[in-house]
Amino acid sequence: MSTNTFDIRIMAQQAKLASRQVAQLNTEQKNALLKSMAEQITANEASILSANALDIQAGQEKGLSDAMLDRLKLNAQRIEDIANAILEIIALADPVGHIANMIVRPNGMQVGKMSIPLGVISMIYEARPNVTAEAAALCLKAGNVVVLRGGSEALNSNLAIASCLHQALEQHNINAAAVSVVPDPSRQVIETLLTLRDDIDLVIPRGGEGLIRYVTEHSQIPVIQHFKGVCHLFIDKYADLEKATNILVNGKTQRPSACNAIETLLVHQHIAEQFLPLAQKALAVAKVKIHACPLSQPYFDDAELATEADYHAEYLAQEIAIKVVPSYQAAVDHINDFTSDHTEVIVSQDTSRTQRFIREINSSVVMVNASSRFSDGGQLGLGSEIGISTSKLHAYGPMGLQSLTTEKFVVLGDGQIRE
Repeated sequence: MSTNTFDIRIMAQQAKLASRQVAQLNTEQKNALLKSMAEQITANEASILSANALDIQAGQEKGLSDAMLDRLKLNAQRIEDIANAILEIIALADPVGHIANMIVRPNGMQVGKMSIPLGVISMIYEARPNVTAEAAALCLKAGNVVVLRGGSEALNSNLAIASCLHQALEQHNINAAAVSVVPDPSRQVIETLLTLRDDIDLVIPRGGEGLIRYVTEHSQIPVIQHFKGVCHLFIDKYADLEKATNILVNGKTQRPSACNAIETLLVHQHIAEQFLPLAQKALAVAKVKIHACPLSQPYFDDAELATEADYHAEYLAQEIAIKVVPSYQAAVDHINDFTSDHTEVIVSQDTSRTQRFIREINSSVVMVNASSRFSDGGQLGLGSEIGISTSKLHAYGPMGLQSLTTEKFVVLGDGQIRE
């Protein structure tokens, strides 16, 4: 299919047709397909890496940020991780077909709800070529088909991975349109795609805030939203300083380009004099740029004075905003003022404080004494995640298989009629 003759409308229609076949696959058939997909990814490692090298070179020439290049880059380990992620999905329980909450009405009818596929899901994403395989696998396991529109910066990688997935579909005599990768990276394709509400049931954008806002504002199809990840770490006055330091370093520096990395550090004033020197020493090792409030600035060499914009920032880099707060309530108020509803963490040995934090903070993931880097579908037991929702309708937080289904009512009667 050449980009000159490509028509997203035809692709969406073909995906809709394929969804009828995929919705009828049983668990064994879906798992066998996923196993073949993982095997094809592994077998074609060389061709995937070759395609990815073209994308990396082009990205460097375009001046893509280090964070974007990190998301784009594949190597042997990351390809193995993609294959393993598909295999992990095989081990997950099939969410389709289960009937829950069956009740008997006074007239003897049985009423319950059955989990069913959503249908056709479109993913619109930037850089991350692993999304191509993992989104396809998750959608298929939940009985859906997927239309994948990756960014131009990852086009070669995405098409190489899609070729592997199509080989597996062919092996199992399943319509290749079950996994459709858009070969045209133009913005016009997105504009048209977002109008195809008769053929596409849900849109999930993954990428920068600009992309997600664009999709949200222009889509005629329901959208799962995740604008950005401004994740907070609050070091309470009852914190264990060693735990606090380790959680800070891991949350900020392990993979700063991830949306679950810490962007703002809040420190209770009663512990600031003890903790901030430890934070300074630990963050200096990773060369983290500091945006500090007036009370915390003296503890850091070359720290910039933090502005309100810094507390809204998703840096996605070795960069952090720091603020000393006078009380627990001040920390909660700051989080509620600046939250992106992604992930918030408290470090404290006081159970009453941590329980208050869990009740009073309503971001999609609330954590106690653990790194924000665990705010991930795989780490939370969902298998590979298809995205993170910070909108509270349909799904909230990391989205796994169950979030890719909906429910229909099932009514079992024995001749009842309504009077």
